[in-house]
Amino acid sequence: MKFEARLFLFLTPFFIVVGVIYGFWSSWEAVGSAGLLLVGGLVGMVGAYLALVARRIDPRPEDDAFGEIEQGAGEQGVYSPGSWWPIVIGGASAVCFAGMAVGWWLFYIGAAVAVIGLVGWVFEFSRGQHAH
Repeated sequence: MKFEARLFLFLTPFFIVVGVIYGFWSSWEAVGSAGLLLVGGLVGMVGAYLALVARRIDPRPEDDAFGEIEQGAGEQGVYSPGSWWPIVIGGASAVCFAGMAVGWWLFYIGAAVAVIGLVGWVFEFSRGQHAH
């Protein structure tokens, strides 16, 4: 994880510097200047998250220069079984985007379905067969 964190954290100043240079060069054109600066912020957030995770977990075999393939064998994490809730959220997002073109009443219906889908996805493991 340390390599990934460094990769993202080293790219953060690059995007910010390029965003400032582009801003001066284009007389602070709104979309490009804001986009490049926001990309710098987003890359920084991902790098900070990966750095925090790297401090909390043990070093992975991928982080060891002399690591062997066998060291990565075994359980890699906990993954959820198949879930239908992402499809509900995706459909609700499509209805929301259609609602922006058709009418706000449709957007509100899509937003309500999206909230139901999000709550279902978050609490999926609190009940039923996979409860813990």
